Amino acid sequence: MASNAIPTGILWRKSSYSGDQGGDCVEVAEASPTIAIRDSKTPAGPILTLDPAAFTTFVNWTTTTAE
Repeated sequence: MASNAIPTGILWRKSSYSGDQGGDCVEVAEASPTIAIRDSKTPAGPILTLDPAAFTTFVNWTTTTAE
C-alpha cells in the first residue's frame, strides 16, 4: 500500500545540467524504498515518488524525448 507521507530527512540532488540561473529543474532523492522527485523552484510543493524500476523508465523516457 502506498503512503501519502512526505519524505523528510532525505538528501536532495539537483541535475548537473541545472545552472545557477533557475529554469526548469528537478531534484531527486533516495527515499527508500522509492525515489522522490520535486520541482527545485518549489521545494515545499508536491513530491512524486516512484519505485526504482519506474524511475529508470522515467529517466529513459526523458532522455529519448529530449533529443
